[in-house]
Amino acid sequence: MRYRDKVHRCLDALERMLADGSFCFPHKHIGLELELNLVDSALRPAMSNDHVLEYLGGNTFSCELGKHNLELNVLPRPLAGDSLGALERDLHGYLTSASEAAENICGGMVVIGILPTLTDEQFSTHWMSGNPRYQLLNNEIIAARRELPRLEIDGTALPGRSAERLHTHTETILPESAGTAAQFHLQVGPEDFAPYWNAAQCLAGVQLALGANSPFLLGKALWHETRIPLFLQSTDTRPEEFRAQGVRPRVWFGERWITSIFDLFEENVRYFPGLLTETDPEDPLETLEAGRVPQLTELRTHNGTVWRWNRPVYDVVDGTPHLRIENRVLPAGPTVLDMLANAAFFYGAQRALADAERPLWSQMSFDAAEQNLFAGARDGIHARLYWPGTGSVPADELALRVLLPLAHEGLLASGVPTEAADHYLDVLERRCVARRTGSSWQRDAVLRLESRGMNREAALEVMLAEYVDRASDGRPVHEWDPV
Repeated sequence: MRYRDKVHRCLDALERMLADGSFCFPHKHIGLELELNLVDSALRPAMSNDHVLEYLGGNTFSCELGKHNLELNVLPRPLAGDSLGALERDLHGYLTSASEAAENICGGMVVIGILPTLTDEQFSTHWMSGNPRYQLLNNEIIAARRELPRLEIDGTALPGRSAERLHTHTETILPESAGTAAQFHLQVGPEDFAPYWNAAQCLAGVQLALGANSPFLLGKALWHETRIPLFLQSTDTRPEEFRAQGVRPRVWFGERWITSIFDLFEENVRYFPGLLTETDPEDPLETLEAGRVPQLTELRTHNGTVWRWNRPVYDVVDGTPHLRIENRVLPAGPTVLDMLANAAFFYGAQRALADAERPLWSQMSFDAAEQNLFAGARDGIHARLYWPGTGSVPADELALRVLLPLAHEGLLASGVPTEAADHYLDVLERRCVARRTGSSWQRDAVLRLESRGMNREAALEVMLAEYVDRASDGRPVHEWDPV
């Protein structure tokens, strides 16, 4: 009861802050979180994140749910000017440091959506990182579900093959740690939040179609971006009966366009019970009345256990409150340049859609945007997506004809130099022309290796070694030679 009361007082405080102009955003800032896989010399998962973190020191890297994962948090910066180029240089530096640490401690590091050499062994409790929060979250999700998590994913068939299906149970939520993401952040003011969030929702399916890099899980060829159903199912708190009743999942696209960030926080509180229910002594309303900035700890904790694909975030940095959109749809990898191209496309197209005189979401149902998300994840670059004015269209054609020009306009409007916009968006254009994503390259490689007589396990191991070799030279995935 106390936790629920505190969450509601936090919500009241946020509403008051939004109304009285407590937030100030002279510039839009971008940020990046990147999740990484630690591997041994055979490119199998290595349970070594605590040792690698000790070797690295500092606060740039942190642990994630699985002991084979690291998370990199890059410092935020304005989007304008040379920020994308600086972000690319910084990312190269951070990943070089992490790779050197991993090579010294366990064997190496791989930047990929789902590590193809994962086995169900990595879903056992002893593979969970030591942070007590993870164990508590695991216990609460299992208790809420009242049964073991179940993974049921019908795959998209490899060319000339029958579709494959994964059907298994696990004892923990650790399958969630199999998916590693590249998450883009954008700080915005309250008045801009709704159009930027709505724009991000419109773009999610296209992002997945153009950026998929997670086609294999537990030896099965599944979706082009298998992280999407994997995350939904591995952290689902609903028993089968609740799903049949239409109870909302905690991994959630949402159900409507919004007019304020408050809509999202209010929905989270209204629809989802607390999982991590500790409280702190602060009374957020009293803090506000005293002229200080409240932490809103309970609301932030609660928000962190509702995994929207575009998540609203309230944070306080150096005593200043801010709001941001956390875009969570894309996988890690394949290369730094690929990820920067994905970022440029997202930020540019989001800006253009948010600034449009007639909002796209006034012409497109929310259900259509959600269906695009699943189509892009399932079929990757081969997906057909709905877009107002074009109807159902191949994802690559939609990007080439409509969205890449929009993204270019949005980047220029954000103060990104023409040369930088051209440089990064050209990578996306060439990816579309080649119809080659990280996922399609992985699937083609495994198909070729199996046609030469390899079994699936051997084909995945060889493919991953070739992936690591190609990624290390930095060339974007559309330039990769076939295996």
